[in-house]
Amino acid sequence: MRIDVLGVGFNSAGLSNGVARAPDALRRAGLIARASARHEVSDVGDVEFSEPVPQRGEVTGLLAEDALISMIGGVRQRLGTILAGDHFPLLIGGDCAVLLGALAACRAVHGSAGLLFVDGHEDAWPPADSTTGEAADCELGLMLGVTATGLPAELGSMLRPEATALLGPRDSAELIDHGISSLRGALWFATDRDLTGRIEASVADAIATIERAESHWWLHVDLDVLASDQLAAVDYPQVGGLSWEELTELTGIALRRPGCVGWSITIYNPDLDEDGHQALRIVRYVEEALASIEMVSS
Repeated sequence: MRIDVLGVGFNSAGLSNGVARAPDALRRAGLIARASARHEVSDVGDVEFSEPVPQRGEVTGLLAEDALISMIGGVRQRLGTILAGDHFPLLIGGDCAVLLGALAACRAVHGSAGLLFVDGHEDAWPPADSTTGEAADCELGLMLGVTATGLPAELGSMLRPEATALLGPRDSAELIDHGISSLRGALWFATDRDLTGRIEASVADAIATIERAESHWWLHVDLDVLASDQLAAVDYPQVGGLSWEELTELTGIALRRPGCVGWSITIYNPDLDEDGHQALRIVRYVEEALASIEMVSS
């Protein structure tokens, strides 16, 4: 497999630290070399975007509005080139807002796309109701068209519910407390508890559901799907979550499917990882997940 690693150091809080530093931190931890152990891997650099400002925008109601729109356009352009060249993109965020650009690129190249969304949160807050103002609270709702947005029209309603599967959320109590509607019942949906002990069957069913609707789909992994005792360097930890072994199994199953055209990894915060050991664990996860592809193809 020919893999292009693209960094997107975007922080929806409008800051240049925290998750914005993740692409560089993971490179320093050996991401490119470890991913290259069994595959042809190229580091194609980072997406450029306008300077983020931590103020809510008048159009979207989200923080760093101009930088958000700039980043989405940059990701769409860079990923579009990678996908059109028949390479497999590994997109390293930053936070989940980078997914808006990834899906836009998939649509531009393939006409439409599905999504396997692995996250500890549903990420479908209406922007005006988001308690943080971060696009990373909202991106799945925006792509599904279930939350209002002032983003450019071509970036809204990029996904059909029947081509979308959500694995691992565990924020139902918070959504209830704030009167935010859940996506459960609107698409394929399994909490972390639903997945426990049945990763293989659940992921296979989720992917089969997506592939009945779309032949091409994107894999998105927000690392806060992990339990805090597995990865603590995330901004919004919660009780529960998956183990590294479960996430690696899940990811390997997804990557082995020919319909999976790209993979994004987000939400690691190097500022919460002083000695860098959690970055090393993320790099190991990437290496192990990619190794599973070779095992099947060899």
